[in-house]
Amino acid sequence: MSNSALIPVALPQVRGALTPQRSLADLTWLRVGGPAEYLFQPADEGDLCTFLASLDGAVPVFPIGVGSNLIVRDGGIRGVVIRLGRGFNAIAFEDGVVTTGAAALDAHVARRAAEAGLDLTFLRTIPGSIGGAVRMNAGCYGSYVADHLISVRAVTRDGSIREIAAHDLHFGYRHSELPEGWIVTEARFRAATGDPAELVARMDEQLARRDASQPTRDRSAGSTFRNPAGYSSTGRADDTHELKAWALIDAAGLRGYRLGGAQMSEKHPNFLLNADGATAAELEALGEFVRKRVHETSGHELQWEVIRIGEP
Repeated sequence: MSNSALIPVALPQVRGALTPQRSLADLTWLRVGGPAEYLFQPADEGDLCTFLASLDGAVPVFPIGVGSNLIVRDGGIRGVVIRLGRGFNAIAFEDGVVTTGAAALDAHVARRAAEAGLDLTFLRTIPGSIGGAVRMNAGCYGSYVADHLISVRAVTRDGSIREIAAHDLHFGYRHSELPEGWIVTEARFRAATGDPAELVARMDEQLARRDASQPTRDRSAGSTFRNPAGYSSTGRADDTHELKAWALIDAAGLRGYRLGGAQMSEKHPNFLLNADGATAAELEALGEFVRKRVHETSGHELQWEVIRIGEP
């Protein structure tokens, strides 16, 4: 990647960490992928704003969370990858509103809210952080980010700060219209009240259901493909729709199918696994093979839910 670098000049000074040629494999759940040309971990929102305001507008930026739904290709990512950390994980409660930094883990927000008697239990089994949950309108068990979000705070590509109301994100199924290069730094959710013990019990039940049906102990990136059609503008209806991606993959005879070190899970065939030292290329190739076979056997075009980015 160094022969085709996009950043030939010095970058802005930062208070956080700015690392050249930083491997991203250990920052993704699938443990694959090449380096970021630069990885920037800002100290706080001000550091992020100053950096982006000074960065050449031609240089692409790509925010990542904890890499729970990400395949970074083996050639890595040109430009600057931005990963929020400790300066962006605060959680606060006031009058039924949960305000959380974008780097806070979904599960941690759900637990903290439950302790305060606030119901964001749908977040408990969603892997990843709040920033990614907002961008992807994450949801589970019939509830989605779009059902609870009030607004987000974001830093634009030019380093300015914007407050965005939830309706202006135009949520769809696994989708929001957050402009490219904008980075969510904070989100505000409205939550119903509930008994803390009952909320904890509900989350424990959800975890048990998830662990019984999904390969939670294997290296995966969550659901690989979106469920075909059958959802409302917020995605709510999809949880009860009969047509599921896993069923189409299973019917195509691909449960447990392997390509090199990549495998479709035996336990849940819509989970793509790094079963044995897979490369990003093997994982993506297996996913594309699954899409082709499902189309041949059912006529349905599976759409990737896992984000794939970078150079081959």
